[in-house]
Amino acid sequence: MNYISDILFWISTGLLVPVVILLIVLFVRALLLIGSFFGQYLAIRKTEALLRAEFDVLDAAGIDGLDSRLPKKNPSLVVTYIRRVLRARESPARVQLLLSDFEIAADKDLATSKTLTKMGPMLGLMGTLIPMGPALVGLSTGDISSMAYNMQVAFATTVVGLFASAIGVITLQIKQRWYVRDMANLEFLADLLNEKTPVRP
Repeated sequence: MNYISDILFWISTGLLVPVVILLIVLFVRALLLIGSFFGQYLAIRKTEALLRAEFDVLDAAGIDGLDSRLPKKNPSLVVTYIRRVLRARESPARVQLLLSDFEIAADKDLATSKTLTKMGPMLGLMGTLIPMGPALVGLSTGDISSMAYNMQVAFATTVVGLFASAIGVITLQIKQRWYVRDMANLEFLADLLNEKTPVRP
């Protein structure tokens, strides 16, 4: 039994370095996500008011001039797909495919936030528990410096994991609201195009 316990201890101790490296990667990725999220927020802020004003009064008769009223240079995902839907207005099947493509693109954009949300606490907990074994060993042998070092590692990994998770949760919630609203606008536009397209006998 002691042999099995030693094997488990060696395995868990050997996982500390990969866990710490992954936490550093998540921390850097969280910082990059903050920057990209801020740029995305600025782009959405510029178009949100315009799109709300357009779609509040948009009807089948006003679809023809919608493309010209959209911002010419805008990196917003929804503006790109609005233009694609307008170009594919003659094919309802193509429009439905574009709506599905938008959902896939939105989910791809949310992937980083989801990863941070789930992996941050997991790796943080692993980074907390792994050094606790050597810390307890140091406590039992009177090696206070070793115990203090391992406890420092345990607390640091917890903080880094929670920070990355917090960034993921905040950006995920906000982005999900953006894409739900954008998807509603695209579905409304698709319904208007179906009304405008005459039914062939």
